[in-house]
Amino acid sequence: MNRTDRLLAVVLELQGREWTTAAALARQFGISERTVYRDVLALNEAGVPVLSVPGRGYSLMPGYFLPPLHLSVPEAVMLSLGAEAVSAAFDAEYRAAAQSAQKKLTAALPDGRRGEVEDLRGRLRVVPPDEGADAELLRVLRGAVLGGRVVGFTYHKPGGDPGGRQVFPLSLVYLHGAWLLGAYDPARSDRRTFRLSRIEHLTVEATTFDHDPAWRTGPEPDREGRSVTVRLQFPAGSERALRERPSFFQHAVTPTRGGLEVTLRVRDGRDVLAWVLSWGAGVRVLEPDGLRELVQAEARGMLAGS
Repeated sequence: MNRTDRLLAVVLELQGREWTTAAALARQFGISERTVYRDVLALNEAGVPVLSVPGRGYSLMPGYFLPPLHLSVPEAVMLSLGAEAVSAAFDAEYRAAAQSAQKKLTAALPDGRRGEVEDLRGRLRVVPPDEGADAELLRVLRGAVLGGRVVGFTYHKPGGDPGGRQVFPLSLVYLHGAWLLGAYDPARSDRRTFRLSRIEHLTVEATTFDHDPAWRTGPEPDREGRSVTVRLQFPAGSERALRERPSFFQHAVTPTRGGLEVTLRVRDGRDVLAWVLSWGAGVRVLEPDGLRELVQAEARGMLAGS
C-alpha cells in the first residue's frame, strides 16, 4: 500500500471509530508508531481535522466527512450487486432502502463509467436465497434481534418431540442453504443455533435483554455441547459432492487410502441422521455405534413399509 492509499485508509479507520491509538493503527497497517505520527501530521496539514488526546489516541472532529469517493468500475459493480442481493433477500423496509441506495450509487457515477457498470451488472448476477415460508419469520426475528427483544417459539428438533424455547436473539446467518438464528438460551445458560424452518408459533415478548459481551466473544453458537464425534467413510471421487452439500456439523474431511473420511461434531447422532441417509450406500458409518444402529433401524423401517 502506497502512502496516499494509506492516508485515505487511516481516515476511513478513524471515521469508523470514536477513538483509536497510534499502536492500534500501527498494527492495522503494518507500520511503526513513528510513521503513524507522521501520517497524522500530514493529514492535519492537508486540512483533515484529526484530534489527539493523550491516553485516548486519535479521533476525527465531529461532523467531518470525506468528500465523495471516486469508485472504480469493479468497486461500483460490487456495491451495486450487493444492493441488488439485499433488495431481493429482505423484507419491504430493507428492500426500499437497498433500491434507494442503488439509485444514488448509479446517479453518482460519471456517464461513461455508468454504462460500464450497467453492462457488467447485466452479465453478473447474485441470486439470493428463496426464503419461502421463512420470509415472515425473518422479518419478525430481524426486528427482535435489532430491538433486543426476547422471543419464544416451538422448536422441532430432528428425532425429538417439539419443545418450547424462550431465548435472547443475537444474530441471523444464512449458512449452507438455510437461515439460522443465533441466540442465548437462558434456560441452558449457553448459546444455541436454531434453524428457521424448524421454528413455529413465534412470539416476540415485551421483555428486553442486555447484550452481554461474553455471549459474543465466547464459543461459536451451538459449538459447545457437541461432545459426540461422528466418523463417516465416503468413496473416492466424493469431494465435489461433499463441497456442494456439506453438513452444518462438518468438522474435517481427510483423504484416506479408500476415499474420504468425514468427521462431524454433534450433540446427538439424530442431528445428522437425515444427512447421512441422503447419501444412501455411498457412505459408511465408522462411529459411533449409536448412529450406525439408527441408520440400520431406519433402513429396516423403509424396507418394512415397501
